[in-house]
Amino acid sequence: MCKVTKERVFEAISTVIDPEVGFNLVEMGLIYDAIIDEACNVHVVMTLSTQGCPLHQMIKQWVEEATQKIEGVKDVEVEVVWEPAWNISMADESVKKALGGI
Repeated sequence: MCKVTKERVFEAISTVIDPEVGFNLVEMGLIYDAIIDEACNVHVVMTLSTQGCPLHQMIKQWVEEATQKIEGVKDVEVEVVWEPAWNISMADESVKKALGGI
């Protein structure tokens, strides 16, 4: 029985900071889902704030590495999607205020 939870995955990913804006990916609203199967393989579905993000591969790798640190996790797959497209309304209130998105 896999004891890895979606909450633990989101908690681990919240250690990954978007270097452009200085907020973590979870509070930015960039992490859409974390699917954990019975064997403790994790599939993270996320997006980036722009399709042309120069750090695309690095951020994806950071998410994978953060998720791998969770005890019990086997394989990690990070999928970057562009639908739905990210916008500032998906971010936490603190991020919206700091980025002027209110």
